[in-house]
Amino acid sequence: MRPSGRQISELRRISIETGATKHAEGSCLIKVGDTHVLCTATIEDRPPPFLKNTGLGWVTAEYGMLPRATTTRNRREAAAGKQSGRTQEIQRLIGRALRAGVDRSALGERQITIDCDVLQADGGTRCAAITGGWVALRLAVNRLMKAGLVTSDPILDHVAAVSCGIYGGQAVLDLDYAEDSEAGTDGNFVLTGAGRLIEVQMSAEGATFSRGEMGQLLDLAEQGISSLVEAQRAAV
Repeated sequence: MRPSGRQISELRRISIETGATKHAEGSCLIKVGDTHVLCTATIEDRPPPFLKNTGLGWVTAEYGMLPRATTTRNRREAAAGKQSGRTQEIQRLIGRALRAGVDRSALGERQITIDCDVLQADGGTRCAAITGGWVALRLAVNRLMKAGLVTSDPILDHVAAVSCGIYGGQAVLDLDYAEDSEAGTDGNFVLTGAGRLIEVQMSAEGATFSRGEMGQLLDLAEQGISSLVEAQRAAV
């Protein structure tokens, strides 16, 4: 039995509220159970210096967690004077994932920055940030298209992410914190709407896993991504 009472292939309740902030070109508040992430997209009409005069655009991401997003207060990274290694790793993952769904030539020489701020954490924050980040990106690109600033749609496909793991000897979908902290195996799966793999992060936390178990987790991830993509479609 899962702590939440969910079935092994059941996602937490998903909510995506668009237009969550006034000024950003695209924004949403994504809620995956008790994990809540605010995602905003900012368009800059210039690419990063390394892409100047290449005709290519860029999508990047920043990620942060509010001090009381968790059960105890975490010190603000700005107060510490540097980002943690975990934060840097997660925001690079978000950027890589979202770029995989973008035609950078069609985007043109501009940069879109996706800011993902965790308001409340209960497991799967990076996955929620990727799924919600795509919605913010989609809305920002819609604005570019409406203004006639791009001639073709730079968005190639949906991008979404979900966690899966081995908990209590069973492969389960969408780990919350209670499961994530005790899972023998933990994985994050990033896929396109068409089911193409972008990135898989798998690790044996307390016990090794077999190839067959990895296949079970991928099967669950594909089911979960399908539902998340439907939620993205409904939001935009």
